[in-house]
Amino acid sequence: MITTNKILNAKILIVDDQEANVQLLEQMLQKVGYVNVTSTMDPRTVAGLHTTHCYDLILLDLQMPVMDGFAVLAELSKIETSGYVPVLVITAQPAHKLRALQAGAKDFVSKPFDLLEVQTRIYNMLEVRLLYQKLDDYNKTLETAVQQRTAELKESEERFKSFTELSSDWYWEQDQFGKFTRVHGPVFDMLGIDINDNAVAHFSSEWNVAERTELDANIAARKPFLDFIYTRVNSDGKTQYLQVSGEPIFDATSRFVGYRGIGSDITARMQTSLKTSTTSI
Repeated sequence: MITTNKILNAKILIVDDQEANVQLLEQMLQKVGYVNVTSTMDPRTVAGLHTTHCYDLILLDLQMPVMDGFAVLAELSKIETSGYVPVLVITAQPAHKLRALQAGAKDFVSKPFDLLEVQTRIYNMLEVRLLYQKLDDYNKTLETAVQQRTAELKESEERFKSFTELSSDWYWEQDQFGKFTRVHGPVFDMLGIDINDNAVAHFSSEWNVAERTELDANIAARKPFLDFIYTRVNSDGKTQYLQVSGEPIFDATSRFVGYRGIGSDITARMQTSLKTSTTSI
C-alpha cells in the first residue's frame, strides 16, 4: 500500500496561464498537506520540466495561448514511453473532456473548481501513479534478480563443465528411452557406440558381455553406479578398460527421466597395475 505521507510528498506541477487559478490550486494543495508543489504559466516549458523532475502529477489547463493543453499532452506522451501520462486536465469545456482522455490524460476536473472534488481526484490519481511506479520498480528488481540468477547458473554450469573436463574423458546424458540428449568429449568413439537417427545407442559386440549385462541391470533398476570398470576388445585385439559413473535423473514428481554420468579410458592405468601385479608375483 501507498502511505498518505508518501502521497503528500509526491511531486506536483500546476500548469495554467491564469495566475489566480495557479494561486488557488497552490493554496488548496498546501492547505491539505502537499509539500512538493511547483507551477508554471508557460506551457512551452512543461515537457522540459517533466523530463528533469519526473512529476508524479501534472495539473494541466487546456485553454492556454501560444500552446494549448492538447499540444502539451502530445509532448508529454513522447516523454512517457511507458504510456502512462500523469495528467489531470482542467477545463471549462465539457466537449474537451473526452478528447483530453483520448490524448492521454488520466482524469479531468471542471471549472469552476469544486475544491473537495479536486482534492479527491488528485489524491486518487497520485495513489494510482505511485502504485504504478512501485509495480514498475518491482518488475525491474525482479528482472535484475532473474538476470543475476541466470548469470550465476551459467557460471555454475561452466564450473561444472570445467570440473567434468578435468576429472573425466567424457560426460553424457540420456533420456528415459536411452537416447543421448547431451554429450561432451569423444563418447561414441571411446565406447565403440553406433548411433542411429534417433540418437539411441547400439553397443558393439566387442564389449565384455557379462560386464555389460551387469551395467544394464544397474540401469534397468534405476540405480546409481560409481567407478564401474568394464572392458572391450578392439579390432587390434587389445583390451580397452573403461570406467564409468552414473546416476538416474528424476523430475519434481519423482518420475524417472534418464541418466547422466562421466567416464574415462583407464587402459594405461590398468595395464600399469597389471604389470606391477605380474612383477610382484
